[in-house]
Amino acid sequence: MKRLGTGIGWRPEIADAVERMPGIDWVEVVAENVCPGHLPNSLLRLRERGVTVVPHGVSLGLGGADRPDEGRLTALAERVQALGSPLVTEHIAFVRAGGPLTASPRLEAGHLLPVPRTRDALDVLCENVRIAQDALPVPLAVENIAALISWPGEEMTEGQFLYELADRTGVRLLIDVANLHTNHVNRAEDPAKALAELPLEALAYVHVAGGFERDGVWHDSHAHPVPRPVLDILTDLASRVLPPGVLLERDENFPEPTELERELASIREAVATGRAEAEADLQPTPRLAEADDRASAASHTTSVTDPARQRLALAQAALLSALVAGTPVPEGFDRVRVGVQARALAGKRADVVAKVAPELPEILGERYRPAFLSYAHRHPMTGGYRQDALDFAERTLGDERLPEGRARRELREWWLERSGPSPHAPRPAARLARATRRVLLRR
Repeated sequence: MKRLGTGIGWRPEIADAVERMPGIDWVEVVAENVCPGHLPNSLLRLRERGVTVVPHGVSLGLGGADRPDEGRLTALAERVQALGSPLVTEHIAFVRAGGPLTASPRLEAGHLLPVPRTRDALDVLCENVRIAQDALPVPLAVENIAALISWPGEEMTEGQFLYELADRTGVRLLIDVANLHTNHVNRAEDPAKALAELPLEALAYVHVAGGFERDGVWHDSHAHPVPRPVLDILTDLASRVLPPGVLLERDENFPEPTELERELASIREAVATGRAEAEADLQPTPRLAEADDRASAASHTTSVTDPARQRLALAQAALLSALVAGTPVPEGFDRVRVGVQARALAGKRADVVAKVAPELPEILGERYRPAFLSYAHRHPMTGGYRQDALDFAERTLGDERLPEGRARRELREWWLERSGPSPHAPRPAARLARATRRVLLRR
């Protein structure tokens, strides 16, 4: 396993600053945000300097009931090859539910949601990870996620769940210490116990990020400074094993470059403190096994039965429907926490759509956010964020509360321009489709 060093999440907003930062050994980029044939010039320059670039996927949904989508796996593999990456990472989460396994509409969460720590879920996850490993050209590492809610009837701790996953599949682990802190606050889980139960020889690298607490709930925002408790967990981890790499994540509310450099210095200091504690205790550093060594552990596993996938599918669909479609909260869940998570999902949808389609908040001004939250409450996301933006615009145009005037005129033009027929469609069909849309928008 390549030793990565100290890195930072590459984002377009801080691309220039990252290029100028001293001591950056590697960067991580959200895989879905780059196009293999048109890589940002900043990433190309970093690669030319020898800086490692690791793609970090967010949409596979390896913890979902369905087998991984071949198209998404192919796209992820293309990004790995374009970036010349030594490994690729994803999340232990589900991001969509419904569909053929449940005979219900497919719903998108637009966010990473926790999988239940049950035997069914573990069996499904292991098979999904093996499918992904076979399709990807480099080793895969999977990340523990932050959660606001807990599943009822869980059969394992987080550490036990991750240990079995790594043991059965040979997959490497991306440990997010900020997520361990989140789960400590939100689910009363002990980070030290989780670290003690993990197979640290499978560690690929570590994430560090900030968040905030509100009404007793910790929100993993990636938009706030890294707090001391997160750095303390990093020190604890470093006292047990030398991390191959440590990376600072920041997705929003970017501070000045000097502040990011101070956070990176704090991260290096936390790791150094942990290593000093290990040397004082004379604790041997676990050997970091090669991917081939760990993959050999997967040979004895068997395929998952469809009934196990269906049981998981029904459970995940019921929870996601409660979160995004307002259906009753499944038995055993904390209704208050589900409500907090539902509001967080709607808020994230509004924020991401505003980034994907910045014209919408410009056109609607102060109306945008309340209008979108009202729309999200009544209309679950069934496609990606770009489709969500189009659907929101169409629904808003059909709302009589939006008065005639500049905003309605510009929104109508924006929607017509982006929802038009394929440029390859026959001209009569194109004219008919456009005329139909105009009629609908006048209603």
